[in-house]
Amino acid sequence: MIGGATATVAVLFFFAPEEYSFYPRCLLHTLTGLQCPGCGGLRAAHQLLHGNVAAAFHYNPLLVLLSPLLAVFFIATIGRETTARPVPRLFKHPAWIWVLVGLLVAYGIIRNLPLHRSGS
Repeated sequence: MIGGATATVAVLFFFAPEEYSFYPRCLLHTLTGLQCPGCGGLRAAHQLLHGNVAAAFHYNPLLVLLSPLLAVFFIATIGRETTARPVPRLFKHPAWIWVLVGLLVAYGIIRNLPLHRSGS
């Protein structure tokens, strides 16, 4: 698991998603032009790995805001898998899943709303 994650991070660090075609394209965006909650996530992650928080935020604000939480979750999972000691499970209650789903749905809707109104 650690080796796979390290390899994935290395590929994302050295190969910018906007420059290489081997990265997957979003099917929703390709078919409809709408952005899903994950659109821009690879580009944002690439920018975060290079320390460019503002550029990453431009590509996918939700990923940037959730990155510390994702890092803690990932580290806790690795700790649970590699040590004999029990590591506390974060966000164990099922309500957290619904909070995350609601956040993703709301973000998916909000990011596709027109931000500039003409006329007034």
